[in-house]
This record gives sequence, C-alpha cells and structure tokens, in this order.
Amino acid sequence: MRTVAVVGASLAGLSAARALRKQGYDGRLVLIGDEPHRPYDRPPLSKEFLAGRVGEADLALEADGEDLGAEWLLGVRATGLDRADRSVRLANGRTVRADGIVIATGAAARTLPGSEGLAGVHTLRTLDDARALRDELARGGRLVVIGGGFIGAEVASTAYALGLDVTVIEAAPTPLAGPLGETMGGVVSALHADHGVRLLCGVGVKGLSGERRVDAVLLEDGRSVPADTVVVGVGARPCVEWLEGSGVALDNGVTCGADGRTSLAGVVAVGDCANWYDPHTGSQRRVEHWTGALERPAAAVAALLAHGATEPGVPRPPYFWSDQYGVKIQFVGHAAGADSVTVEEGATDERSFLAVYRRAGTPVAVLGMNQPRLFTRWRKQFTA
Repeated sequence: MRTVAVVGASLAGLSAARALRKQGYDGRLVLIGDEPHRPYDRPPLSKEFLAGRVGEADLALEADGEDLGAEWLLGVRATGLDRADRSVRLANGRTVRADGIVIATGAAARTLPGSEGLAGVHTLRTLDDARALRDELARGGRLVVIGGGFIGAEVASTAYALGLDVTVIEAAPTPLAGPLGETMGGVVSALHADHGVRLLCGVGVKGLSGERRVDAVLLEDGRSVPADTVVVGVGARPCVEWLEGSGVALDNGVTCGADGRTSLAGVVAVGDCANWYDPHTGSQRRVEHWTGALERPAAAVAALLAHGATEPGVPRPPYFWSDQYGVKIQFVGHAAGADSVTVEEGATDERSFLAVYRRAGTPVAVLGMNQPRLFTRWRKQFTA
C-alpha cells in the first residue's frame, strides 16, 4: 500500500495510525479530522476538565516528540467515499486517494428536537462542547440533565461538586439498566440521591420552555422542572452519513467483522462508528468505550495490511469506568444474558463492593464500586 487514509482524528484514529507504523507500514499516511484540534482525551471532559481541574494541554493524546510521519488534514469533514477510484471526498472540495482506508469518524451526541437555537441547552461530546458547558456551569443556578447514563451522571456529579442545584431526568424506570442490569443499575444510580441530587425516573421529556434561553424542562406527565442550564445526554449516533451510497454496509454504524473489516476490500472501521461482530455474544455491537478505541484498531490495521488474509482474533470484552461523586465505578464483560448477579465483596449500601454476573455458573461480567484492586484481579480473567 502506498497511501492509507484514516478518516477520524480522535483516539481511535490516532490508535490506528500508531498501529500502522508499529506494524511496519512506512507509506504515506493521511489523518483527516472534522475538528480543528489535534487528538485529545474525551473522558475528562465530563469530569476534571468540566470542573476546571485540568486544562486543554492536559488532554493531549500525542506523546511529546511523537512523530507518525503523517499528513494532518484537520477542521475538514469527509463527505463521501468513492469506491471506484478509492478516494475520500472532503467538504473543502479536495479528494484524498488511498489504497487503504480506516473509518474512524466516531459518533455525535443526539440532540433534543426543538432545542435548536435556545441558549443554555448543551450536549457534551467534544472539546468545544465542554468549553461552552464549563462557562455555563460557572454561572451556577439550576442544572437539569436529561438522560441518566454515564455521561449524564458524570456531569451531574461534577455540577453538584461545583455547587449547582441538580436534577437528573431518565425516561427508563431504572438508569443504567442496559449496561449494568436493573439491580445494579439501581444501586449505582442511587449515588444521586446519596448526594441530594434529584432523580426523576420513568418519565419522558415533552420539550423545553423559554424564549431565547431555556427556563424549564417540560415532562410528559405535565410537570415542569425549572432550569437555568440543560444538558442533553441521551446517547450518540454513529457518524456514517458520509458513507451512504459508497458500498460500505451500514447498520447502526459501519457493519464489520471481529477484525474491523467492512464489506469493501481495503476498508476497515474502528471506534464508536464501528458495529463489530462480537464472538462472545454472536451478534453485532458498537462499543463506545475508551479502551475499545485504544485497543481494537491494532486488529483492524493488521487485517488491512494483510489484505484480509489474517484470521480475526477474539476481541477483549468491553471495559469501561466512571467516576461519580468520588466513587470509582468499573465494569468489564457483558451483563446481558446473565442469569444471576452476586455481591462477592463489600456491601451495596456502603457503595463499596464487587459484584459478579454469571450465566449458568460462568462469570460473564464484573462490576466494582470503589474496589479497584479486587476488580483488577477479576478483570485479568476476562483479558487473559
């Protein structure tokens, strides 16, 4: 291969570029990113950066002196992929022809219909999002977080520590039931109540009120929750619109195998936009976690450089962590399909425990709250 284009310049794209060089690729390498920023770390955006404990320089993902010998095309969006001449079309009219293409365009935060143009309403996905939200939170007042997932919970925790009055609204009866199961989802989400943060579950959002600036969140049951600032944390959609008509199979992202190979030869996908085949579950799944964006590109790059001649390995089970209200939450594995979950150490009411999920007696997932050492020992069983 003479040229490889990596479309997406965040962690997954950077990891793919690093893997290319590490695996011996010495040809032309082009990294394309729609944001103007060099690669930066996203997990601190909802925590340390939002709280003002770290600055933008601390988010940099590139090591001092690191030189990938790459061409960086930043602040320009990919608009199409032409499979006939193997070129990536860009919004500025330029095209980049490549022998190999790594799709790493990630995902974008979902928005609330009708919130466009209303001041005080935010999503949190990018550095620019975090800058704007940090300025808002400095004003104090009442914050309403729509969505009780991990990002929403982390923002609520940060805002609580900054002294804001915080309410979290979750449409599902139990927050985090998807990734953690109902029982443990309820335990983890109880951290809100422990700290005086209001949690309203089982009710949807009808809309927002306010003329130029939001002043309340309107619920489907008729209630109104006053708000000076609103954060919408209702998930993310894969950024794959630019691939429509390209021949790359799309279904909740880019459909690909366990090694990241797509339906087009010489094209692989990594990161939040990749809907990988997971041999653990026998199904396709997108893994929107930091560790997946860090680790999985190596397998995709190996498949790309070998022109698909390699046998895909078994990817490591998903691992993620969250820090909320001073509590470290860690999870590895697949909660879906588990027929039991037992607390092996500590106690749930003390918010310090380790729980093991099992299917037919076999461990399939582990959750830890303030149990980092014990959790690490258990995690090694899943990644050995």
